[in-house]
Amino acid sequence: MAREYSIERYRNIGVMAHIDAGKTTTTERILYYTGAIHKMGDVDAGNTTTDFMEQERKRGITITSAAISAFWERRGQKYRINIIDTPGHVDFTVEVERCLRVLDGAVAVFDAVSGVEPQSETVWRQADKHHVPRICFINKMDRVGADFEASTNSIRERLGSNACAVQLPMGSEDKYVGVVDLVRMKALYFEESEEASNVKVLEVPEEYAAAAAAARLKLLEQVAEVDDALMLKFLEGDGSDIGEEEICAALRKGCIELKLFPVLCGSSLKHRGVQPLIDAIVDYLPSPADIPPVKGKTPKTQAEAERKTSDEAPFSALVFKIMSDNFGPLAFVRVYSGMLKAGSVVYNASKGKRERAGRLAQMRADKREELDMCLAGDICAIVGLKNVNTGDTLCTEGQPILLEKIDFPEPVIDLALEPKSQEDQEKLSLALQKLSLEDPSFRVRTDEETGQTIIAGMGELHLEIVVDRLLREYKVQANVGEPQVAYRETVTQAAEGEAKYIRQSGNKGLYGHVLLRVEPGATGEGLKFINALAAQEIPQEFIPAIERGVVEATSSGILAGYPLVDLKITLLKGSFDEQDSDEMAFKIAASMAFREACNKAKPVLLEPVMKCEVLTPDAFMGDVMGDLNARRGKIVAMNPRHGVQAIEAIVPLAQLFGYATDLRSKSQGRASFSMRFEHYAALPENVANTLVVRLRGY
Repeated sequence: MAREYSIERYRNIGVMAHIDAGKTTTTERILYYTGAIHKMGDVDAGNTTTDFMEQERKRGITITSAAISAFWERRGQKYRINIIDTPGHVDFTVEVERCLRVLDGAVAVFDAVSGVEPQSETVWRQADKHHVPRICFINKMDRVGADFEASTNSIRERLGSNACAVQLPMGSEDKYVGVVDLVRMKALYFEESEEASNVKVLEVPEEYAAAAAAARLKLLEQVAEVDDALMLKFLEGDGSDIGEEEICAALRKGCIELKLFPVLCGSSLKHRGVQPLIDAIVDYLPSPADIPPVKGKTPKTQAEAERKTSDEAPFSALVFKIMSDNFGPLAFVRVYSGMLKAGSVVYNASKGKRERAGRLAQMRADKREELDMCLAGDICAIVGLKNVNTGDTLCTEGQPILLEKIDFPEPVIDLALEPKSQEDQEKLSLALQKLSLEDPSFRVRTDEETGQTIIAGMGELHLEIVVDRLLREYKVQANVGEPQVAYRETVTQAAEGEAKYIRQSGNKGLYGHVLLRVEPGATGEGLKFINALAAQEIPQEFIPAIERGVVEATSSGILAGYPLVDLKITLLKGSFDEQDSDEMAFKIAASMAFREACNKAKPVLLEPVMKCEVLTPDAFMGDVMGDLNARRGKIVAMNPRHGVQAIEAIVPLAQLFGYATDLRSKSQGRASFSMRFEHYAALPENVANTLVVRLRGY
């Protein structure tokens, strides 16, 4: 099947930013101007294309990422742009993580008044981790206090990135009328009609000529640094002989190599600056062909393998999102190589199972369009896969490859649910199963002591949305408990534990003997199991059982039953009996030895600590800082920003429940705050002792 669009004319991009920077509005305008939709929605009106969930439209925030395709003509060539609109709220940062894993480029949206905000830093670091090229769009240039230069500088300083302005705004706030395109040295005026705006290209006005010339010189200096030929030409002259195509090519090269981040500006709400942004997406962001071949491993041998972005290469794709549907789960995939026809068999390399891809669909947010096949570079959905999870690799069975999985953060907050009737209990189990399949950062477990269903997530809003969905979508009636912090436990020193498990049951006995050393591991490292046994001390087939016994024992800690983390466990010695030893005996012995070692190793409780940024007028700064200190917070920095003070602090999550309400009352509603998970830290001894006494009930 011949391609309608060559792979060089594909753009797989995401739109990412801090909450309320204007991502969804920008996406809506892009979809309108590319002809993907014929009527623009509005976040406040609750009728946008990509925010299709009831909770999204009601709250005016993006909760789940939505994929949609658009088409754009540039210099006589037609391009296909696959766009994913991602959430900005920190509780849904996992949506950004899994989308960036499969995207080739991104548009980072910033508020022209606030510049770089806390969640802007988080998503920027996520993009750095996945080596995703970006262009920056400074939105809301029509707002009071909008400052293009300050926002661009904040990208350079706070994100440590080589932001490269390719436009110069003409005016700001209510006088913002257009931009100077520094590549073409033309003035672009945005002429508004009732529903949209047209771009009028004129010569640069005299009052902006000097500023535009200086800004273009700065642009040439930055692009010359990434292109040797351009550098030579720039040093030999004054830059006036460097043409538009040369600058474009150098900008594209620098952007793809993550050496430059082109910066544009506009006002999405007022329809200004959107068409040049789409041009920049096409001009500067990479196609799938510009990305290095995807790397993975051969499942059986663990040998390095790679797949080139080509229709002729063996099929490989990564499942990056699961969405529940009336007809079963929808698996969103990024196809890295080869092609997949509807109805064909795929091999799930992560599970080692074959499955049939019943139907293929091109998603348009919550709507779909049936496809006969999908090709390398496509982002599409597969209907009919029964046993698939986020992060699974789909490939050709004869030439399997296992791509790198997607890492998801651990939940930091718990909530207890109690269904009101037996009918609700059955519905709740089914609903929670579907929700946990969709959202890898959402966990479900049953408390063995109380029998309650415990759900865990990334924040209060995350769990609030889950409970709301249970009620609205799945019609589950349940009593909801107060949010609880997801504490962890670890040890502070090395200790050894030894256990012999000996039982006699009729003719058959059980025998397992294990000596372990437990010591603190690196923060965030998790569990590390090392086999340091002398050869033949314990048969090799029992080692996995010992490791399983240890891993299972870490699920319930010593002090208060919370999971143990960041441990290094070394298997030192052991013995076996040829008649009586089996896997179960060694698993139990390992669990007993591990708990004995942990008891000796001075266990401590860990609590999640959040990085907070509070924006407050000067008049309330003393009250806000005093309140943060009272919440066991530590002030890290204070920076003046556009008439307010930005206070950065590290605060335990346990002290932040209900903080938004308290902050509003202390500041007459004028202060705001945002937070993100920073790390786990040891609880102060007095707080830990009180908590342990409360949890143990004495």
